[in-house]
Amino acid sequence: MVVVRRSAILALLGVVLGVSFFSGKALAEGDPAFLRFGAGYYDVFDDEEAGEFHFEYISDSKWWLFTPQVGVMATTDAAAYVYAGIRLDIFLGRRWVLTPQFAPGLYHDGDGKDLGHTIEFRSGLEFAYRFDDRARLGVTLYHLSNAGIGDDNPGTEVITVHYSYPMTNLFGG
Repeated sequence: MVVVRRSAILALLGVVLGVSFFSGKALAEGDPAFLRFGAGYYDVFDDEEAGEFHFEYISDSKWWLFTPQVGVMATTDAAAYVYAGIRLDIFLGRRWVLTPQFAPGLYHDGDGKDLGHTIEFRSGLEFAYRFDDRARLGVTLYHLSNAGIGDDNPGTEVITVHYSYPMTNLFGG
């Protein structure tokens, strides 16, 4: 099961990276930095569900094809996760954006689900609508696990709804 899941994730990543070379690079030119906030459902496919809230900064700089991000997540069970990672915007026309993302970080389970280690890895896929001012309204499904570095690796899936607010709107840049 784990081998199939990892193989499927690697295959999806390969397809996404391949498609990204043919996607509308011009659409991303000049995209601003974003402040992103949202809420969701933690532990979607298991029995320790909770509410999830997050806040992120998405940079306007590029690392090759990737955009850096940093964020913090908390649940209604007092779990918390701070992370920094990368994302790749794939434009599907002018309005829709598909964004795979990856971020290692530090996790504290609070009164919530024990994920088996302090170091956890977040991998996800975002689908968002892009407004004229470049703000985005989207949905993300992500997986959070320790990738087997702990003795126990239950992992969890989270689905969120979020709004990405362009920093240029905030500071008039």
